[in-house]
Amino acid sequence: MEFSIKQSSPENQRSACVVLGVYEGGQLAPSAHGFDEAANHQLSDLIARGDMTGKSGSILMVHTLSGVAAERALLVGLGKQNEFNAKQFIDMLRPVFATLGKSVCKDAALYLTDLPVKDQDESWKITQIVLAAAESAYRSDGMKSKPAEKPALRKILLGTAKKPGASAQDALKQADAIARGMKLAKDLGNLPGNICTPTYLADQARKLASSHKLKASILEEKDMEKLGMYSLLSVTRGSRQPAKLITLEYKGADKKQKPVVLVGKGLTFDSGGISIKPAAEMDEMKYDMCGAASVLGTILAVAEMGLKINVTGVIPSSENMPDGAASKPGDIVKSMSGQTIEILNTDAEGRLILCDALTYAARFEPDTVIDIATLTGACVIALGGVASGLFSNQESLAKELLDAGLYMNDKAWQMPLWDEYQQQLDSNFADMQNIGGRAAGSVTAACFLSRFTKDYRWAHLDIAGTAWKSGKEKGSTGRPVPLLAQYLIRRARAK
Repeated sequence: MEFSIKQSSPENQRSACVVLGVYEGGQLAPSAHGFDEAANHQLSDLIARGDMTGKSGSILMVHTLSGVAAERALLVGLGKQNEFNAKQFIDMLRPVFATLGKSVCKDAALYLTDLPVKDQDESWKITQIVLAAAESAYRSDGMKSKPAEKPALRKILLGTAKKPGASAQDALKQADAIARGMKLAKDLGNLPGNICTPTYLADQARKLASSHKLKASILEEKDMEKLGMYSLLSVTRGSRQPAKLITLEYKGADKKQKPVVLVGKGLTFDSGGISIKPAAEMDEMKYDMCGAASVLGTILAVAEMGLKINVTGVIPSSENMPDGAASKPGDIVKSMSGQTIEILNTDAEGRLILCDALTYAARFEPDTVIDIATLTGACVIALGGVASGLFSNQESLAKELLDAGLYMNDKAWQMPLWDEYQQQLDSNFADMQNIGGRAAGSVTAACFLSRFTKDYRWAHLDIAGTAWKSGKEKGSTGRPVPLLAQYLIRRARAK
């Protein structure tokens, strides 16, 4: 998809289709008035006849036009003008791109960025339009013998009443980069476990490094053993696929600037191990590497934006499979930090690979560490698929991430990380156990990770409910790439 933005009038814009807004009650958005006059009031006539009411999300394609340069006009309902807000703006975009995607239009000109949206600026509107267009165009049918025919729509122009400034052009570039990062995260997440193995993830990191001038390094199991990563290695013991610890470094700032380290859980398939999962929907455990996918997608976006910031990705990747060599409930392992862990449930494996990766992250002398993981079903029960769970050992960091998520419509919700929950991890035989019981499962999982992050500023995003969708619309969402990318954009500006 190719995006551009320029000052233009819809009646003079040569395009296969122009998109114009109509408020409930039949009031044309300001950008549509000149178009209607040039078209001999064809839009007003259609509205008067009741063909378009302006109800939120309603759609009308007008094919026969005179007096204007465009071949077609797509009218989209905006709802009540005094109630038009950010949510309605985003909701309005879905039917627009769904309709354009099914049409024969190869290009479209959207006159929507001038619509006033409470508490949101032009850059926000540009970002949401680009991400909605990319989401609508996304397909994951590359492994089908006959992939679906791609939509005809290839070019999108954002038309504005005034000449777009540098901030608008920057927003367009950044949104396009974030969309590409989300696509990479989705593509990796949707691949089956027999293809997307730890080795495959490592290869993708190398390709990304080669194409975007990054530094990639891969630790093999023998390297991890020398480092004392026995917690991570305990998870991979039942698999025939070798574990990898993937590191990817983007250096966009002075080498003296401390990096933001993103740590992504990379379980390419999670059977639960000896504590095996139920068979129903186990296929969705290919998505247990979406934390890793989001790290790769975010670094791709950062590299394409050329942000003046240093970012390092650390991805512990393995499978979790049942086998005669697999870890057993009751086993005790030593982590890289030296702390010992009693494994009471082998299906609580994400924290076992993350804890060693979080210890490893300290060697980069980070400014901030953020781990991203499809960690707990408990977080799905708590927050559903709307918000990711957010935990942090520093309130200012939590607020920065929450604000970035709100801006990008990639929401997170802060959860408690109080000392009172730590006692649920007490073990009679080791320094800690890897589960804290059913109560507050997402909190105790975060408490477990916090024991390995005392030396730096840290946040944990539990994306178990937001990384993918189930059912008819099954597939990776690409979240939280938008949240992370916006956080890094703001960090780069602050620096």
